[in-house]
Amino acid sequence: MASVDVVVPCYQYGRYLRSCVRSVLEQEVEGIRILIVDNASTDNSLEEAQQLAAEERAVEVVAHKTNRGAHASFNEGIDWAQAEYFMILCADDLLAPGALLRAMSVMEGNANTAFALGTDVEYREGFAFPVVGRTQAKWRIVNGMQFIEECCRNPARYLALGSILVRTQAQKKAGYYRKDLSFTDDFEMVLRLARLGCVAQSRAIQGIRRLHKENASKRQIASRTHELVYREAAIESFFAHEGAAIPDARRLRRLARRRLAERAYWWGMREAMEGFGSAAFDLFKFAFRRSPAMVILPPVGHLIRNRLLTGNHDHAPEFSSGSS
Repeated sequence: MASVDVVVPCYQYGRYLRSCVRSVLEQEVEGIRILIVDNASTDNSLEEAQQLAAEERAVEVVAHKTNRGAHASFNEGIDWAQAEYFMILCADDLLAPGALLRAMSVMEGNANTAFALGTDVEYREGFAFPVVGRTQAKWRIVNGMQFIEECCRNPARYLALGSILVRTQAQKKAGYYRKDLSFTDDFEMVLRLARLGCVAQSRAIQGIRRLHKENASKRQIASRTHELVYREAAIESFFAHEGAAIPDARRLRRLARRRLAERAYWWGMREAMEGFGSAAFDLFKFAFRRSPAMVILPPVGHLIRNRLLTGNHDHAPEFSSGSS
């Protein structure tokens, strides 16, 4: 069986760390290594990490004396990885039962895949823990360029990026996470990875995303406008670097910006109807700056594509990497 290296960045999440690591060790995959990178936590994170390492040979610990930030932990993990497959799992999240085996199986059967991406479920503190069983997954293999175009057509859609399994060779070729991106660094990374191979996608639940008051993304992404700004930054970064060499890159970049503007417009309409004038103003400003024609002609196509007229409202984007 192929091997997997899992990096667990941790800062002040000692109370969650053991359950996170156990969710990896219980995956029934023999060749697992886990690297816990503690970013100078002042809680019991380091003590918990060292105890786990004493109990499990598969667990290693790196302890930083100063907080270097999440990006440094991600990139340190990329340098450390040696196995066939690689994953970054934030210390407050968990893997679903059977997640690694499902993803590894499809990637072993499709040698040209760069990564495998499923869905996740939320676990909100104070509520019942979600029941997630071991299920069979149906995978859809899409060309990397098709995946990139789908992301540009719907750049604000939620992707469960907190538990993706990446082919290590592809990750090392894609390079490091960019420090100038906040909360959408993972989105920009999967666009880079998609240039290097196909993408395996499934509706199978691969991760459990813990929601709590200390989530970094919840603290710092103050509004829907901020969400769109961060997502746009990832798009711009991708097309300014690796994505610039893609055929039709200019069209895809314009498409992504247009779709973000459409999303902002209709979110602005909702905020205005609910009486949140300031939030609506910011969203309309975002939309009109990127697509001035919307001042006169509302983007009705967005409504049709998202079936908002029938009550199937789309959700605001959430960013998985920013949770640590």
